Amino acid sequence: MEVRSEGVQVRSDKLPVPVVPRTRLQVWFVRVCSSILLWTFFVQLVAFGKLWHPLFISNITNRISQVTGIPLSLHVGESIQSAPLLPARNYSSNGYLRVSCNGGLNQMRAAICDMVTVARLLNLTLVVPELDKTSFWADPRYVPFLAICDLVTFSNKFQYVNTELSCSNFDDIFNVKHFIDSLRDEVRIVRRLPKKFNRKHGFIPFSMPPVSWSNEKYYLEQILPLFKKHTVLHFNKTDARLANNGIPVYLQKLRCRVNFQALKFSPQIETLGYKLIRLLQEKGPIVVLHLRYEMDMLAFSGCTHGCTTKEADELKQMRYAFPWWREKEILSEERRSQGQCPLTPEEAALTLQALGFNKETQLYIAAGEIYGSERRLATLREAFPMTVKKEALLSPEELKLFRNHSSQMAALDFMVSVASNTFIPTYDGNMARLVEGHRRYLGFKRTITLDRKKLVELVDMHQNGTLSWDDFAAAVRLAHEKRQGQPLQRRAIPDKPKEEDYFYANPHECFCEGMNCHHSNSSEVL
Repeated sequence: MEVRSEGVQVRSDKLPVPVVPRTRLQVWFVRVCSSILLWTFFVQLVAFGKLWHPLFISNITNRISQVTGIPLSLHVGESIQSAPLLPARNYSSNGYLRVSCNGGLNQMRAAICDMVTVARLLNLTLVVPELDKTSFWADPRYVPFLAICDLVTFSNKFQYVNTELSCSNFDDIFNVKHFIDSLRDEVRIVRRLPKKFNRKHGFIPFSMPPVSWSNEKYYLEQILPLFKKHTVLHFNKTDARLANNGIPVYLQKLRCRVNFQALKFSPQIETLGYKLIRLLQEKGPIVVLHLRYEMDMLAFSGCTHGCTTKEADELKQMRYAFPWWREKEILSEERRSQGQCPLTPEEAALTLQALGFNKETQLYIAAGEIYGSERRLATLREAFPMTVKKEALLSPEELKLFRNHSSQMAALDFMVSVASNTFIPTYDGNMARLVEGHRRYLGFKRTITLDRKKLVELVDMHQNGTLSWDDFAAAVRLAHEKRQGQPLQRRAIPDKPKEEDYFYANPHECFCEGMNCHHSNSSEVL
Protein backbone atom coordinates (compact mmCIF):
# COMPACT_ATOMS: atom_id res chain seq x y z
CA MET A 1 0.00 0.00 0.00
CA GLU A 2 1.32 3.54 -0.87
CA VAL A 3 0.42 6.70 0.98
CA ARG A 4 1.39 10.27 -0.31
CA SER A 5 1.68 13.39 1.75
CA GLU A 6 3.22 16.83 1.10
CA GLY A 7 7.02 16.64 0.86
CA VAL A 8 7.09 12.91 1.90
CA GLN A 9 6.71 9.70 -0.07
CA VAL A 10 5.73 6.63 2.03
CA ARG A 11 5.65 3.00 1.02
CA SER A 12 4.17 0.42 3.33
CA ASP A 13 7.29 -1.74 3.10
CA LYS A 14 9.98 1.03 3.38
CA LEU A 15 10.96 3.97 5.55
CA PRO A 16 9.83 7.50 4.44
CA VAL A 17 12.14 9.18 1.85
CA PRO A 18 12.26 13.02 2.06
CA VAL A 19 12.12 15.08 -1.19
CA VAL A 20 14.29 18.23 -0.89
CA PRO A 21 12.88 21.15 -2.94
CA ARG A 22 15.33 23.50 -4.78
CA THR A 23 15.75 26.80 -3.06
CA ARG A 24 16.08 30.13 -4.92
CA LEU A 25 19.64 30.39 -3.66
CA GLN A 26 20.56 27.12 -5.34
CA VAL A 27 18.98 28.18 -8.63
CA TRP A 28 20.84 31.49 -8.65
CA PHE A 29 24.07 29.72 -7.71
CA VAL A 30 23.74 27.42 -10.72
CA ARG A 31 23.00 30.38 -13.00
CA VAL A 32 25.97 32.38 -11.79
CA CYS A 33 28.34 29.45 -12.19
CA SER A 34 27.01 28.82 -15.70
CA SER A 35 27.47 32.47 -16.66
CA ILE A 36 31.04 32.49 -15.38
CA LEU A 37 31.83 29.36 -17.37
CA LEU A 38 30.30 30.79 -20.55
CA TRP A 39 32.19 34.10 -20.25
CA THR A 40 35.43 32.24 -19.53
CA PHE A 41 34.88 30.16 -22.64
CA PHE A 42 34.19 33.29 -24.70
CA VAL A 43 37.32 35.08 -23.49
CA GLN A 44 39.46 32.00 -24.17
CA LEU A 45 37.94 31.71 -27.65
CA VAL A 46 38.80 35.32 -28.46
CA ALA A 47 42.33 34.88 -27.11
CA PHE A 48 42.74 31.66 -29.13
CA GLY A 49 41.50 33.38 -32.27
CA LYS A 50 43.88 36.31 -31.85
CA LEU A 51 46.82 33.98 -31.13
CA TRP A 52 46.36 31.57 -34.02
CA HIS A 53 44.61 33.76 -36.54
CA PRO A 54 44.55 37.44 -35.51
CA LEU A 55 42.69 38.54 -38.61
CA PHE A 56 39.82 36.15 -37.93
CA ILE A 57 38.51 38.00 -34.88
CA SER A 58 39.37 41.46 -36.20
CA ASN A 59 37.61 40.84 -39.52
CA ILE A 60 34.43 39.81 -37.74
CA THR A 61 34.42 42.78 -35.36
CA ASN A 62 35.43 45.24 -38.07
CA ARG A 63 32.55 44.02 -40.22
CA ILE A 64 30.15 44.55 -37.31
CA SER A 65 31.52 48.07 -36.90
CA GLN A 66 31.07 48.82 -40.62
CA VAL A 67 27.46 47.65 -40.63
CA THR A 68 26.41 49.56 -37.52
CA GLY A 69 28.64 52.59 -37.84
CA ILE A 70 29.69 52.19 -34.21
CA PRO A 71 33.36 51.86 -33.19
CA LEU A 72 34.70 48.46 -32.23
CA SER A 73 35.14 49.47 -28.60
CA LEU A 74 31.39 49.90 -28.19
CA HIS A 75 30.82 46.32 -29.39
CA VAL A 76 33.47 44.25 -27.72
CA GLY A 77 34.90 46.40 -24.96
CA GLU A 78 37.84 48.73 -24.61
CA SER A 79 40.19 46.00 -23.46
CA ILE A 80 39.96 44.09 -26.75
CA GLN A 81 40.29 47.10 -29.04
CA SER A 82 42.91 49.14 -27.17
CA ALA A 83 46.40 48.93 -28.62
CA PRO A 84 49.27 48.29 -26.22
CA LEU A 85 50.81 51.44 -24.78
CA LEU A 86 53.78 52.81 -26.64
CA PRO A 87 56.94 53.14 -24.56
CA ALA A 88 57.15 56.53 -22.86
CA ARG A 89 59.61 58.98 -24.36
CA ASN A 90 62.58 59.39 -22.06
CA TYR A 91 63.73 63.00 -21.80
CA SER A 92 64.83 65.50 -19.21
CA SER A 93 61.93 67.93 -18.75
CA ASN A 94 62.74 71.64 -18.91
CA GLY A 95 59.71 72.57 -16.80
CA TYR A 96 55.95 72.44 -16.52
CA LEU A 97 53.60 74.07 -19.02
CA ARG A 98 50.16 74.97 -17.69
CA VAL A 99 47.65 76.31 -20.22
CA SER A 100 44.21 77.89 -19.95
CA CYS A 101 42.38 77.51 -23.25
CA ASN A 102 40.06 80.29 -24.34
CA GLY A 103 37.10 80.27 -26.71
CA GLY A 104 34.54 77.69 -27.78
CA LEU A 105 34.99 73.94 -28.12
CA ASN A 106 36.80 73.90 -31.45
CA GLN A 107 39.02 76.89 -30.76
CA MET A 108 40.09 75.10 -27.58
CA ARG A 109 40.58 71.85 -29.49
CA ALA A 110 43.02 73.50 -31.89
CA ALA A 111 44.77 75.20 -28.99
CA ILE A 112 45.27 71.90 -27.18
CA CYS A 113 46.93 70.47 -30.30
CA ASP A 114 49.22 73.50 -30.48
CA MET A 115 50.18 73.35 -26.82
CA VAL A 116 51.07 69.65 -27.01
CA THR A 117 53.27 70.52 -29.98
CA VAL A 118 54.96 73.37 -28.08
CA ALA A 119 55.57 71.05 -25.12
CA ARG A 120 57.18 68.51 -27.46
CA LEU A 121 59.37 71.16 -29.11
CA LEU A 122 60.64 72.53 -25.78
CA ASN A 123 60.83 69.17 -23.94
CA LEU A 124 58.30 70.22 -21.33
CA THR A 125 55.88 68.40 -19.07
CA LEU A 126 52.35 69.44 -20.02
CA VAL A 127 49.63 69.74 -17.40
CA VAL A 128 46.21 68.62 -18.68
CA PRO A 129 44.80 71.82 -20.22
CA GLU A 130 42.19 73.88 -18.42
CA LEU A 131 39.11 74.71 -20.48
CA ASP A 132 37.61 78.17 -20.81
CA LYS A 133 35.65 79.38 -17.79
CA THR A 134 35.84 83.14 -18.23
CA SER A 135 35.16 84.20 -21.82
CA PHE A 136 31.87 84.73 -23.61
CA TRP A 137 31.95 81.33 -25.31
CA ALA A 138 32.63 79.37 -22.14
CA ASP A 139 30.23 76.77 -20.72
CA PRO A 140 27.47 76.74 -19.64
CA ARG A 141 24.86 77.79 -22.16
CA TYR A 142 22.37 80.37 -21.01
CA VAL A 143 19.30 81.25 -22.99
CA PRO A 144 19.33 83.03 -25.34
CA PHE A 145 23.15 83.01 -25.60
CA LEU A 146 26.31 81.90 -23.86
CA ALA A 147 27.53 83.73 -20.80
CA ILE A 148 30.48 83.86 -18.46
CA CYS A 149 30.66 81.12 -15.85
CA ASP A 150 31.50 83.42 -12.99
CA LEU A 151 29.36 86.33 -14.21
CA VAL A 152 27.18 87.67 -11.39
CA THR A 153 25.90 90.79 -13.05
CA PHE A 154 26.99 92.48 -16.22
CA SER A 155 24.14 94.62 -17.38
CA ASN A 156 20.48 94.85 -16.52
CA LYS A 157 19.41 93.49 -19.89
CA PHE A 158 21.94 90.67 -20.30
CA GLN A 159 21.99 88.96 -16.93
CA TYR A 160 21.64 85.20 -17.12
CA VAL A 161 22.87 83.56 -13.96
CA ASN A 162 22.17 80.06 -12.71
CA THR A 163 24.27 78.99 -9.75
CA GLU A 164 23.25 75.37 -10.21
CA LEU A 165 25.27 75.14 -13.40
CA SER A 166 29.00 74.60 -13.64
CA CYS A 167 31.56 74.80 -16.43
CA SER A 168 32.91 71.79 -18.27
CA ASN A 169 36.34 70.49 -17.32
CA PHE A 170 38.70 68.68 -19.69
CA ASP A 171 37.47 65.24 -18.63
CA ASP A 172 33.83 66.28 -19.10
CA ILE A 173 34.50 66.65 -22.82
CA PHE A 174 37.58 64.59 -23.64
CA ASN A 175 38.84 61.16 -22.60
CA VAL A 176 41.71 62.32 -20.40
CA LYS A 177 43.26 58.87 -19.87
CA HIS A 178 43.38 58.21 -23.61
CA PHE A 179 44.82 61.69 -24.16
CA ILE A 180 47.69 61.07 -21.73
CA ASP A 181 48.40 57.47 -22.75
CA SER A 182 48.25 57.95 -26.51
CA LEU A 183 50.86 60.73 -26.46
CA ARG A 184 53.26 59.26 -23.91
CA ASP A 185 55.83 58.46 -26.61
CA GLU A 186 56.00 62.18 -27.48
CA VAL A 187 55.11 64.29 -24.44
CA ARG A 188 54.86 63.70 -20.72
CA ILE A 189 51.39 64.82 -19.59
CA VAL A 190 50.29 65.02 -15.96
CA ARG A 191 46.83 65.68 -14.55
CA ARG A 192 48.02 68.38 -12.16
CA LEU A 193 51.13 70.20 -11.00
CA PRO A 194 53.16 68.73 -8.13
CA LYS A 195 52.00 70.04 -4.76
CA LYS A 196 55.07 72.20 -4.29
CA PHE A 197 53.89 74.33 -7.22
CA ASN A 198 50.40 74.91 -5.78
CA ARG A 199 49.20 78.32 -4.66
CA LYS A 200 48.47 76.81 -1.24
CA HIS A 201 52.20 76.48 -0.79
CA GLY A 202 52.77 80.11 -1.76
CA PHE A 203 53.85 79.38 -5.33
CA ILE A 204 52.68 81.88 -7.96
CA PRO A 205 53.37 80.74 -11.54
CA PHE A 206 54.64 83.14 -14.17
CA SER A 207 51.63 83.86 -16.38
CA MET A 208 51.66 85.24 -19.93
CA PRO A 209 50.04 84.94 -23.36
CA PRO A 210 52.41 83.75 -26.09
CA VAL A 211 52.54 85.86 -29.25
CA SER A 212 49.96 84.86 -31.87
CA TRP A 213 51.01 82.89 -34.97
CA SER A 214 54.50 82.26 -33.56
CA ASN A 215 57.01 79.93 -35.15
CA GLU A 216 59.60 77.47 -33.82
CA LYS A 217 62.25 80.19 -33.41
CA TYR A 218 60.06 82.30 -31.10
CA TYR A 219 59.41 79.41 -28.70
CA LEU A 220 63.02 78.23 -28.66
CA GLU A 221 64.61 81.65 -28.24
CA GLN A 222 62.07 83.57 -26.15
CA ILE A 223 59.92 81.05 -24.27
CA LEU A 224 62.38 78.28 -23.40
CA PRO A 225 64.70 80.62 -21.40
CA LEU A 226 61.71 81.59 -19.24
CA PHE A 227 61.37 77.97 -18.09
CA LYS A 228 64.99 78.01 -17.00
CA LYS A 229 64.08 80.90 -14.72
CA HIS A 230 60.55 80.05 -13.54
CA THR A 231 60.21 76.23 -13.96
CA VAL A 232 56.43 76.63 -14.40
CA LEU A 233 54.85 78.82 -17.05
CA HIS A 234 51.15 79.51 -17.39
CA PHE A 235 49.86 80.43 -20.85
CA ASN A 236 46.65 82.34 -20.14
CA LYS A 237 45.68 82.56 -23.82
CA THR A 238 46.15 79.81 -26.36
CA ASP A 239 44.13 80.70 -29.46
CA ALA A 240 46.21 80.75 -32.68
CA ARG A 241 49.54 80.86 -30.83
CA LEU A 242 51.32 78.60 -33.32
CA ALA A 243 51.88 79.51 -36.99
CA ASN A 244 50.03 77.78 -39.80
CA ASN A 245 53.19 77.44 -41.90
CA GLY A 246 56.96 77.34 -41.50
CA ILE A 247 56.75 74.65 -38.81
CA PRO A 248 58.85 71.43 -39.17
CA VAL A 249 56.87 68.58 -40.70
CA TYR A 250 57.33 66.32 -37.66
CA LEU A 251 55.62 68.95 -35.49
CA GLN A 252 52.84 69.50 -38.03
CA LYS A 253 52.19 65.77 -37.98
CA LEU A 254 52.08 65.81 -34.19
CA ARG A 255 49.38 68.52 -34.35
CA CYS A 256 47.39 66.15 -36.56
CA ARG A 257 47.99 63.19 -34.30
CA VAL A 258 46.65 65.07 -31.29
CA ASN A 259 43.64 66.32 -33.23
CA PHE A 260 42.65 63.13 -35.03
CA GLN A 261 43.74 60.46 -32.57
CA ALA A 262 44.48 61.70 -29.06
CA LEU A 263 41.46 63.97 -28.54
CA LYS A 264 38.69 61.43 -28.19
CA PHE A 265 35.46 62.65 -26.65
CA SER A 266 34.46 61.40 -23.22
CA PRO A 267 32.59 58.05 -23.09
CA GLN A 268 29.23 59.71 -22.31
CA ILE A 269 29.55 62.07 -25.30
CA GLU A 270 30.72 59.31 -27.63
CA THR A 271 27.91 56.98 -26.61
CA LEU A 272 25.20 59.55 -27.27
CA GLY A 273 26.94 60.87 -30.38
CA TYR A 274 27.12 57.44 -31.99
CA LYS A 275 23.48 56.83 -31.16
CA LEU A 276 22.59 60.09 -32.90
CA ILE A 277 24.63 59.08 -35.96
CA ARG A 278 22.99 55.66 -36.06
CA LEU A 279 19.48 57.14 -35.88
CA LEU A 280 20.29 59.40 -38.82
CA GLN A 281 22.02 56.71 -40.89
CA GLU A 282 19.00 54.44 -40.55
CA LYS A 283 17.02 57.03 -42.54
CA GLY A 284 19.57 57.42 -45.33
CA PRO A 285 22.47 59.72 -46.30
CA ILE A 286 23.10 62.67 -43.99
CA VAL A 287 23.61 66.24 -45.17
CA VAL A 288 24.76 68.48 -42.32
CA LEU A 289 24.09 72.20 -42.54
CA HIS A 290 26.19 74.10 -40.01
CA LEU A 291 23.76 76.99 -39.75
CA ARG A 292 25.71 79.61 -37.81
CA TYR A 293 22.71 81.85 -37.20
CA GLU A 294 22.69 82.10 -33.42
CA MET A 295 22.23 85.34 -31.52
CA ASP A 296 25.85 85.55 -30.33
CA MET A 297 27.26 85.24 -33.84
CA LEU A 298 24.90 87.82 -35.31
CA ALA A 299 25.62 90.31 -32.52
CA PHE A 300 29.37 89.75 -32.77
CA SER A 301 29.52 90.03 -36.58
CA GLY A 302 26.97 92.84 -36.85
CA CYS A 303 25.02 90.94 -39.50
CA THR A 304 21.32 91.79 -39.39
CA HIS A 305 20.15 91.06 -42.94
CA GLY A 306 16.63 89.63 -42.76
CA CYS A 307 16.11 90.77 -39.15
CA THR A 308 13.41 93.15 -38.00
CA THR A 309 14.33 96.62 -36.71
CA LYS A 310 13.62 95.44 -33.19
CA GLU A 311 15.90 92.41 -33.61
CA ALA A 312 18.68 94.55 -35.10
CA ASP A 313 18.49 96.87 -32.09
CA GLU A 314 18.61 93.93 -29.71
CA LEU A 315 21.71 92.54 -31.42
CA LYS A 316 23.40 95.93 -31.28
CA GLN A 317 22.65 96.26 -27.56
CA MET A 318 24.15 92.87 -26.96
CA ARG A 319 27.30 93.83 -28.89
CA TYR A 320 27.74 96.93 -26.72
CA ALA A 321 27.15 94.90 -23.56
CA PHE A 322 30.41 92.99 -23.99
CA PRO A 323 33.49 95.25 -23.92
CA TRP A 324 35.92 92.65 -25.29
CA TRP A 325 34.04 92.74 -28.61
CA ARG A 326 36.00 95.62 -30.09
CA GLU A 327 33.86 96.47 -33.12
CA LYS A 328 30.67 98.27 -32.14
CA GLU A 329 29.41 100.25 -35.13
CA ILE A 330 29.11 97.83 -38.05
CA LEU A 331 27.45 98.36 -41.45
CA SER A 332 25.57 95.11 -41.92
CA GLU A 333 24.89 95.31 -45.67
CA GLU A 334 28.47 96.32 -46.43
CA ARG A 335 29.79 93.38 -44.45
CA ARG A 336 27.31 91.03 -46.13
CA SER A 337 28.36 92.17 -49.63
CA GLN A 338 31.96 91.33 -48.72
CA GLY A 339 30.96 87.76 -47.81
CA GLN A 340 31.67 88.29 -44.12
CA CYS A 341 28.22 87.34 -42.80
CA PRO A 342 26.81 83.88 -42.15
CA LEU A 343 24.07 82.96 -44.60
CA THR A 344 20.52 83.47 -43.36
CA PRO A 345 18.27 80.38 -43.21
CA GLU A 346 16.43 81.68 -46.28
CA GLU A 347 19.68 82.17 -48.23
CA ALA A 348 20.82 78.72 -47.17
CA ALA A 349 17.58 77.16 -48.46
CA LEU A 350 18.03 78.73 -51.90
CA THR A 351 21.68 77.70 -52.03
CA LEU A 352 20.97 74.06 -51.16
CA GLN A 353 18.20 73.86 -53.77
CA ALA A 354 20.53 75.33 -56.39
CA LEU A 355 23.18 72.75 -55.48
CA GLY A 356 20.70 69.99 -56.29
CA PHE A 357 19.38 68.96 -52.89
CA ASN A 358 15.63 68.33 -52.75
CA LYS A 359 12.71 67.40 -50.49
CA GLU A 360 14.10 63.87 -50.11
CA THR A 361 17.30 65.18 -48.56
CA GLN A 362 17.79 64.39 -44.87
CA LEU A 363 19.09 67.69 -43.53
CA TYR A 364 20.63 67.82 -40.08
CA ILE A 365 21.08 71.31 -38.61
CA ALA A 366 24.24 71.53 -36.52
CA ALA A 367 23.68 74.65 -34.46
CA GLY A 368 22.53 76.11 -31.19
CA GLU A 369 19.30 78.08 -30.85
CA ILE A 370 18.55 79.77 -34.19
CA TYR A 371 17.84 83.47 -33.78
CA GLY A 372 14.17 83.98 -34.53
CA SER A 373 13.53 80.28 -33.80
CA GLU A 374 11.03 78.42 -35.98
CA ARG A 375 9.87 81.60 -37.72
CA ARG A 376 13.27 81.88 -39.41
CA LEU A 377 13.44 78.15 -40.13
CA ALA A 378 10.05 78.02 -41.89
CA THR A 379 11.45 78.53 -45.42
CA LEU A 380 14.17 75.93 -44.86
CA ARG A 381 11.72 73.36 -43.49
CA GLU A 382 9.33 73.93 -46.37
CA ALA A 383 12.09 73.30 -48.91
CA PHE A 384 13.49 70.35 -46.93
CA PRO A 385 10.76 68.58 -44.92
CA MET A 386 13.28 66.05 -43.56
CA THR A 387 15.09 68.72 -41.56
CA VAL A 388 16.06 67.62 -38.04
CA LYS A 389 18.09 68.73 -35.04
CA LYS A 390 19.52 66.67 -32.20
CA GLU A 391 16.79 67.93 -29.85
CA ALA A 392 14.17 66.22 -32.05
CA LEU A 393 16.02 62.90 -32.28
CA LEU A 394 17.11 62.47 -28.68
CA SER A 395 14.87 62.49 -25.64
CA PRO A 396 14.99 65.30 -23.06
CA GLU A 397 16.24 62.74 -20.56
CA GLU A 398 19.18 61.80 -22.82
CA LEU A 399 20.11 65.45 -23.32
CA LYS A 400 19.58 66.41 -19.69
CA LEU A 401 23.25 66.21 -18.72
CA PHE A 402 24.37 68.08 -21.86
CA ARG A 403 21.74 70.76 -22.37
CA ASN A 404 23.29 73.45 -20.17
CA HIS A 405 26.82 72.86 -21.46
CA SER A 406 27.38 74.42 -24.86
CA SER A 407 30.70 72.66 -25.49
CA GLN A 408 29.23 69.23 -24.83
CA MET A 409 26.25 69.96 -27.08
CA ALA A 410 28.67 71.21 -29.75
CA ALA A 411 30.62 67.94 -29.42
CA LEU A 412 27.52 65.99 -30.48
CA ASP A 413 27.13 68.21 -33.56
CA PHE A 414 30.86 67.81 -34.28
CA MET A 415 30.54 64.01 -34.31
CA VAL A 416 27.55 64.07 -36.68
CA SER A 417 29.27 66.62 -38.94
CA VAL A 418 32.41 64.50 -39.27
CA ALA A 419 30.38 61.33 -39.95
CA SER A 420 27.95 62.89 -42.45
CA ASN A 421 27.90 62.23 -46.19
CA THR A 422 28.02 65.95 -46.97
CA PHE A 423 28.96 68.84 -44.72
CA ILE A 424 28.00 72.43 -45.59
CA PRO A 425 28.98 75.29 -43.26
CA THR A 426 27.31 78.67 -43.74
CA TYR A 427 30.19 80.49 -42.03
CA ASP A 428 33.91 79.75 -41.71
CA GLY A 429 34.21 79.66 -37.93
CA ASN A 430 36.32 77.30 -35.86
CA MET A 431 33.94 74.35 -36.00
CA ALA A 432 33.51 74.62 -39.77
CA ARG A 433 37.26 74.66 -40.32
CA LEU A 434 38.12 71.85 -37.93
CA VAL A 435 35.38 69.62 -39.31
CA GLU A 436 36.62 70.35 -42.84
CA GLY A 437 40.13 69.29 -41.89
CA HIS A 438 38.88 66.18 -40.11
CA ARG A 439 36.91 65.14 -43.19
CA ARG A 440 39.94 65.66 -45.42
CA TYR A 441 41.92 63.39 -43.09
CA LEU A 442 39.21 60.72 -43.37
CA GLY A 443 39.60 60.52 -47.16
CA PHE A 444 38.52 63.91 -48.49
CA LYS A 445 34.88 63.46 -47.60
CA ARG A 446 32.59 65.89 -49.36
CA THR A 447 32.62 69.31 -47.71
CA ILE A 448 31.10 72.22 -49.62
CA THR A 449 32.73 75.46 -48.53
CA LEU A 450 30.41 78.20 -49.68
CA ASP A 451 31.61 81.30 -51.52
CA ARG A 452 29.42 83.69 -49.55
CA LYS A 453 30.49 86.81 -51.42
CA LYS A 454 29.46 85.25 -54.74
CA LEU A 455 26.33 83.72 -53.25
CA VAL A 456 24.80 86.89 -51.82
CA GLU A 457 25.38 88.59 -55.18
CA LEU A 458 23.57 85.74 -57.00
CA VAL A 459 20.78 85.55 -54.41
CA ASP A 460 20.09 89.28 -54.69
CA MET A 461 20.03 89.10 -58.50
CA HIS A 462 17.63 86.16 -58.41
CA GLN A 463 15.33 87.77 -55.85
CA ASN A 464 15.14 91.09 -57.73
CA GLY A 465 14.21 89.26 -60.93
CA THR A 466 17.37 89.86 -62.97
CA LEU A 467 18.49 86.20 -62.82
CA SER A 468 16.21 83.27 -63.63
CA TRP A 469 16.15 80.20 -61.43
CA ASP A 470 17.93 78.04 -64.01
CA ASP A 471 20.70 80.60 -64.47
CA PHE A 472 20.94 81.10 -60.72
CA ALA A 473 21.27 77.36 -60.07
CA ALA A 474 23.84 76.93 -62.84
CA ALA A 475 25.92 79.82 -61.50
CA VAL A 476 25.84 78.45 -57.95
CA ARG A 477 26.98 75.01 -59.09
CA LEU A 478 29.76 76.43 -61.22
CA ALA A 479 31.03 78.56 -58.33
CA HIS A 480 31.34 75.49 -56.09
CA GLU A 481 32.71 72.84 -58.43
CA LYS A 482 36.17 73.10 -56.87
CA ARG A 483 35.06 73.86 -53.32
CA GLN A 484 34.09 70.37 -52.18
CA GLY A 485 37.00 69.25 -50.03
CA GLN A 486 39.27 68.04 -52.81
CA PRO A 487 43.01 67.55 -52.17
CA LEU A 488 44.67 70.98 -52.30
CA GLN A 489 47.79 72.61 -50.92
CA ARG A 490 47.19 75.06 -48.12
CA ARG A 491 47.55 78.68 -49.25
CA ALA A 492 50.25 80.56 -47.37
CA ILE A 493 50.54 84.36 -47.22
CA PRO A 494 53.79 85.50 -45.53
CA ASP A 495 53.25 88.09 -42.78
CA LYS A 496 49.45 87.81 -43.11
CA PRO A 497 48.51 84.70 -41.09
CA LYS A 498 44.89 85.77 -40.60
CA GLU A 499 44.35 85.87 -44.36
CA GLU A 500 46.03 82.58 -45.26
CA ASP A 501 44.45 79.14 -45.08
CA TYR A 502 44.05 77.79 -41.56
CA PHE A 503 46.25 74.80 -40.73
CA TYR A 504 43.46 72.75 -39.15
CA ALA A 505 41.15 73.21 -42.14
CA ASN A 506 43.68 71.65 -44.48
CA PRO A 507 46.69 70.05 -42.72
CA HIS A 508 48.05 68.73 -46.00
CA GLU A 509 51.37 67.67 -44.44
CA CYS A 510 49.44 64.84 -42.76
CA PHE A 511 47.89 63.19 -45.80
CA CYS A 512 49.40 64.50 -49.03
CA GLU A 513 52.53 62.35 -49.13
CA GLY A 514 52.64 60.33 -52.32
CA MET A 515 49.68 62.13 -53.87
CA ASN A 516 49.11 65.31 -55.82
CA CYS A 517 47.42 67.86 -53.59
CA HIS A 518 47.68 70.67 -56.11
CA HIS A 519 44.78 69.44 -58.18
CA SER A 520 41.52 67.73 -57.37
CA ASN A 521 41.41 63.96 -57.79
CA SER A 522 37.84 63.76 -56.59
CA SER A 523 35.20 62.41 -58.95
CA GLU A 524 32.28 63.27 -56.68
CA VAL A 525 29.32 64.86 -58.38
CA LEU A 526 26.27 66.57 -56.95
